[in-house]
Amino acid sequence: MGRSRIGNWPIPFWFRRPSVVCWCPFLPSERLTTLCRIVLLQHPAEEKRSLRTAPMLSQALIPGRCLIFKGKKFPLNRQVNWVFFRYEDLRNILSSPYSVLVYPSKDATDIKDLAPVSETQHPYNFIIIDGTWPQAKAIYHSMPELRKLRQVKLVTGGTSEYIIRTQPTDGCLSTLETAALALSLFEKNSNIRDILLRPLKALCQFQLEHGAVTHQSTEYRVRNNTYPKQIGRRLSKLLGSGETNGLPHS
Repeated sequence: MGRSRIGNWPIPFWFRRPSVVCWCPFLPSERLTTLCRIVLLQHPAEEKRSLRTAPMLSQALIPGRCLIFKGKKFPLNRQVNWVFFRYEDLRNILSSPYSVLVYPSKDATDIKDLAPVSETQHPYNFIIIDGTWPQAKAIYHSMPELRKLRQVKLVTGGTSEYIIRTQPTDGCLSTLETAALALSLFEKNSNIRDILLRPLKALCQFQLEHGAVTHQSTEYRVRNNTYPKQIGRRLSKLLGSGETNGLPHS
Protein backbone atom coordinates (compact mmCIF):
# COMPACT_ATOMS: atom_id res chain seq x y z
CA MET A 1 0.00 0.00 0.00
CA GLY A 2 0.97 3.63 -0.38
CA ARG A 3 2.01 5.77 2.54
CA SER A 4 -0.46 5.77 5.42
CA ARG A 5 0.48 9.29 6.52
CA ILE A 6 1.54 12.52 4.88
CA GLY A 7 3.31 14.62 7.48
CA ASN A 8 1.09 14.47 10.55
CA TRP A 9 -2.08 13.73 8.56
CA PRO A 10 -3.36 10.13 8.29
CA ILE A 11 -4.60 8.96 4.91
CA PRO A 12 -7.97 7.16 5.23
CA PHE A 13 -7.85 3.56 3.98
CA TRP A 14 -10.49 4.10 1.27
CA PHE A 15 -8.20 6.10 -0.96
CA ARG A 16 -4.85 4.47 -0.21
CA ARG A 17 -3.26 2.98 -3.30
CA PRO A 18 -0.52 0.40 -3.99
CA SER A 19 2.92 2.00 -3.74
CA VAL A 20 3.68 1.64 -7.43
CA VAL A 21 0.67 3.77 -8.36
CA CYS A 22 0.58 6.10 -5.35
CA TRP A 23 0.31 9.82 -6.13
CA CYS A 24 1.77 10.87 -2.75
CA PRO A 25 5.30 11.48 -4.18
CA PHE A 26 3.82 14.07 -6.50
CA LEU A 27 2.49 16.24 -3.70
CA PRO A 28 4.57 19.33 -2.86
CA SER A 29 7.43 18.56 -0.46
CA GLU A 30 6.09 21.34 1.77
CA ARG A 31 2.40 22.18 1.97
CA LEU A 32 1.48 25.34 0.14
CA THR A 33 0.63 28.45 2.13
CA THR A 34 -2.13 30.51 0.53
CA LEU A 35 -3.92 33.70 1.44
CA CYS A 36 -7.30 32.48 0.20
CA ARG A 37 -9.19 29.49 1.56
CA ILE A 38 -10.94 26.70 -0.30
CA VAL A 39 -14.20 25.56 1.30
CA LEU A 40 -15.64 22.32 -0.09
CA LEU A 41 -19.27 21.34 0.34
CA GLN A 42 -18.84 17.63 -0.29
CA HIS A 43 -21.65 15.24 -1.14
CA PRO A 44 -21.29 12.06 1.02
CA ALA A 45 -21.04 9.85 -2.08
CA GLU A 46 -17.73 11.53 -3.00
CA GLU A 47 -15.98 10.11 0.04
CA LYS A 48 -16.48 6.58 -1.28
CA ARG A 49 -15.01 7.24 -4.72
CA SER A 50 -11.47 5.94 -5.19
CA LEU A 51 -10.66 8.30 -8.07
CA ARG A 52 -11.42 11.66 -6.51
CA THR A 53 -9.41 14.82 -6.31
CA ALA A 54 -10.41 16.53 -3.05
CA PRO A 55 -7.82 14.54 -1.00
CA MET A 56 -5.06 15.83 -3.28
CA LEU A 57 -6.13 19.37 -2.51
CA SER A 58 -6.45 18.92 1.25
CA GLN A 59 -3.06 17.20 1.45
CA ALA A 60 -1.31 19.88 -0.63
CA LEU A 61 -2.41 22.97 1.34
CA ILE A 62 -1.49 23.90 4.90
CA PRO A 63 -4.08 23.05 7.58
CA GLY A 64 -6.96 25.49 7.60
CA ARG A 65 -6.69 26.41 3.92
CA CYS A 66 -8.90 23.58 2.65
CA LEU A 67 -12.01 23.06 4.76
CA ILE A 68 -14.40 20.21 3.95
CA PHE A 69 -18.02 20.09 5.09
CA LYS A 70 -19.86 16.88 4.24
CA GLY A 71 -23.56 16.45 3.64
CA LYS A 72 -26.41 16.34 1.16
CA LYS A 73 -27.97 19.33 2.87
CA PHE A 74 -26.46 21.90 5.20
CA PRO A 75 -29.23 23.27 7.45
CA LEU A 76 -28.01 26.57 8.88
CA ASN A 77 -31.19 27.70 10.61
CA ARG A 78 -30.89 28.19 14.38
CA GLN A 79 -34.14 26.28 14.89
CA VAL A 80 -32.51 22.99 13.85
CA ASN A 81 -30.79 22.63 17.27
CA TRP A 82 -27.71 20.34 17.20
CA VAL A 83 -27.53 20.33 13.41
CA PHE A 84 -27.09 24.10 13.50
CA PHE A 85 -24.06 23.81 15.78
CA ARG A 86 -22.60 21.09 13.56
CA TYR A 87 -22.39 23.60 10.70
CA GLU A 88 -21.82 26.74 12.76
CA ASP A 89 -18.34 27.26 11.25
CA LEU A 90 -19.84 26.98 7.77
CA ARG A 91 -22.56 29.46 8.69
CA ASN A 92 -19.92 31.97 9.75
CA ILE A 93 -18.02 31.46 6.50
CA LEU A 94 -21.09 31.95 4.36
CA SER A 95 -21.98 35.13 6.22
CA SER A 96 -18.58 36.64 5.44
CA PRO A 97 -18.52 39.39 2.76
CA TYR A 98 -15.35 37.77 1.41
CA SER A 99 -16.95 34.42 0.61
CA VAL A 100 -17.52 33.68 -3.07
CA LEU A 101 -19.34 30.71 -4.61
CA VAL A 102 -17.58 29.16 -7.61
CA TYR A 103 -20.63 27.85 -9.46
CA PRO A 104 -21.83 28.48 -13.03
CA SER A 105 -25.31 29.79 -12.24
CA LYS A 106 -27.13 32.23 -14.51
CA ASP A 107 -26.04 35.04 -12.17
CA ALA A 108 -22.37 34.04 -12.10
CA THR A 109 -19.76 36.42 -13.49
CA ASP A 110 -16.22 35.75 -14.67
CA ILE A 111 -13.99 35.04 -11.66
CA LYS A 112 -11.43 37.41 -13.17
CA ASP A 113 -13.82 40.28 -12.40
CA LEU A 114 -13.08 39.90 -8.67
CA ALA A 115 -10.77 42.49 -7.18
CA PRO A 116 -7.19 41.17 -6.77
CA VAL A 117 -6.13 40.22 -3.26
CA SER A 118 -3.95 43.01 -1.87
CA GLU A 119 -3.28 45.03 1.26
CA THR A 120 -6.68 46.66 0.80
CA GLN A 121 -8.57 43.60 -0.48
CA HIS A 122 -9.17 40.80 2.02
CA PRO A 123 -8.44 37.23 0.80
CA TYR A 124 -11.42 35.25 -0.43
CA ASN A 125 -13.15 32.10 0.77
CA PHE A 126 -13.80 30.16 -2.44
CA ILE A 127 -16.84 27.92 -1.90
CA ILE A 128 -16.85 24.86 -4.19
CA ILE A 129 -19.46 22.11 -4.35
CA ASP A 130 -17.74 18.72 -4.57
CA GLY A 131 -19.91 16.17 -6.34
CA THR A 132 -21.39 15.16 -9.67
CA TRP A 133 -23.44 17.70 -11.61
CA PRO A 134 -26.82 16.44 -10.29
CA GLN A 135 -25.44 16.33 -6.73
CA ALA A 136 -23.97 19.83 -6.99
CA LYS A 137 -27.18 21.21 -8.42
CA ALA A 138 -29.23 19.62 -5.62
CA ILE A 139 -26.98 21.10 -2.92
CA TYR A 140 -27.08 24.52 -4.59
CA HIS A 141 -30.87 24.61 -4.77
CA SER A 142 -31.28 23.31 -1.20
CA MET A 143 -29.28 26.18 0.29
CA PRO A 144 -30.65 29.72 -0.05
CA GLU A 145 -27.47 30.91 1.72
CA LEU A 146 -25.44 29.85 -1.33
CA ARG A 147 -27.68 31.67 -3.75
CA LYS A 148 -27.21 34.89 -1.76
CA LEU A 149 -23.43 34.80 -2.20
CA ARG A 150 -21.57 36.47 -5.02
CA GLN A 151 -21.27 33.78 -7.68
CA VAL A 152 -18.42 33.41 -10.15
CA LYS A 153 -17.48 30.94 -12.86
CA LEU A 154 -14.25 29.90 -14.53
CA VAL A 155 -14.11 30.77 -18.20
CA THR A 156 -11.17 28.63 -19.26
CA GLY A 157 -11.73 27.75 -22.90
CA GLY A 158 -9.83 24.51 -22.25
CA THR A 159 -10.60 20.95 -21.22
CA SER A 160 -10.07 19.02 -18.00
CA GLU A 161 -6.78 17.31 -17.18
CA TYR A 162 -8.87 14.61 -15.49
CA ILE A 163 -8.89 12.58 -18.69
CA ILE A 164 -9.84 9.23 -17.14
CA ARG A 165 -13.32 10.47 -16.18
CA THR A 166 -16.13 11.58 -18.45
CA GLN A 167 -17.16 15.22 -18.02
CA PRO A 168 -20.56 16.55 -19.17
CA THR A 169 -19.06 19.35 -21.25
CA ASP A 170 -15.61 20.44 -22.39
CA GLY A 171 -15.59 23.29 -19.85
CA CYS A 172 -16.14 21.12 -16.77
CA LEU A 173 -13.26 20.80 -14.32
CA SER A 174 -12.56 18.53 -11.37
CA THR A 175 -12.71 19.92 -7.85
CA LEU A 176 -8.92 20.06 -7.68
CA GLU A 177 -8.62 21.88 -11.01
CA THR A 178 -11.28 24.41 -10.03
CA ALA A 179 -9.53 25.22 -6.76
CA ALA A 180 -6.08 25.28 -8.38
CA LEU A 181 -7.18 27.71 -11.07
CA ALA A 182 -8.97 29.97 -8.59
CA LEU A 183 -5.95 30.08 -6.30
CA SER A 184 -3.53 30.67 -9.17
CA LEU A 185 -5.48 33.78 -10.14
CA PHE A 186 -5.40 35.33 -6.66
CA GLU A 187 -2.17 34.13 -5.05
CA LYS A 188 1.32 35.50 -5.55
CA ASN A 189 2.64 32.04 -6.45
CA SER A 190 2.42 31.78 -10.25
CA ASN A 191 3.29 28.06 -10.13
CA ILE A 192 0.50 27.06 -7.76
CA ARG A 193 -1.73 25.54 -10.45
CA ASP A 194 1.01 23.31 -11.86
CA ILE A 195 2.07 22.23 -8.35
CA LEU A 196 -1.47 21.28 -7.33
CA LEU A 197 -2.19 19.37 -10.54
CA ARG A 198 0.89 17.12 -10.40
CA PRO A 199 -0.84 14.37 -8.36
CA LEU A 200 -3.84 14.42 -10.72
CA LYS A 201 -1.67 14.07 -13.81
CA ALA A 202 0.24 11.25 -12.12
CA LEU A 203 -3.01 9.48 -11.19
CA CYS A 204 -4.29 9.69 -14.77
CA GLN A 205 -1.00 8.38 -16.15
CA PHE A 206 -1.00 5.47 -13.71
CA GLN A 207 -4.56 4.54 -14.69
CA LEU A 208 -3.80 4.76 -18.41
CA GLU A 209 -0.78 2.48 -17.95
CA HIS A 210 -3.00 -0.11 -16.26
CA GLY A 211 -5.85 -0.33 -18.74
CA ALA A 212 -7.83 2.89 -18.44
CA VAL A 213 -8.64 4.88 -21.56
CA THR A 214 -8.86 8.58 -22.26
CA HIS A 215 -12.42 9.89 -21.95
CA GLN A 216 -13.93 12.61 -24.11
CA SER A 217 -16.69 14.77 -22.67
CA THR A 218 -20.32 13.88 -23.34
CA GLU A 219 -20.63 17.17 -25.21
CA TYR A 220 -17.73 16.20 -27.51
CA ARG A 221 -19.18 12.75 -28.20
CA VAL A 222 -22.65 14.11 -28.93
CA ARG A 223 -21.17 16.72 -31.26
CA ASN A 224 -19.20 14.03 -33.11
CA ASN A 225 -22.02 11.44 -33.16
CA THR A 226 -20.12 8.93 -31.00
CA TYR A 227 -22.37 9.06 -27.92
CA PRO A 228 -23.97 5.59 -27.60
CA LYS A 229 -27.13 6.59 -25.75
CA GLN A 230 -30.22 8.59 -26.57
CA ILE A 231 -29.99 12.03 -25.00
CA GLY A 232 -32.61 12.75 -22.37
CA ARG A 233 -34.24 16.13 -21.81
CA ARG A 234 -32.10 17.00 -18.78
CA LEU A 235 -28.82 16.25 -20.56
CA SER A 236 -29.96 17.98 -23.72
CA LYS A 237 -30.82 21.10 -21.74
CA LEU A 238 -27.51 20.94 -19.89
CA LEU A 239 -25.43 20.66 -23.05
CA GLY A 240 -27.42 23.31 -24.86
CA SER A 241 -27.18 25.90 -22.11
CA GLY A 242 -23.44 25.74 -21.51
CA GLU A 243 -24.38 26.02 -17.85
CA THR A 244 -21.65 23.67 -16.68
CA ASN A 245 -18.73 25.87 -17.72
CA GLY A 246 -16.23 25.75 -14.89
CA LEU A 247 -18.29 23.40 -12.74
CA PRO A 248 -16.36 21.25 -10.28
CA HIS A 249 -17.33 17.79 -11.49
CA SER A 250 -16.03 14.51 -10.20
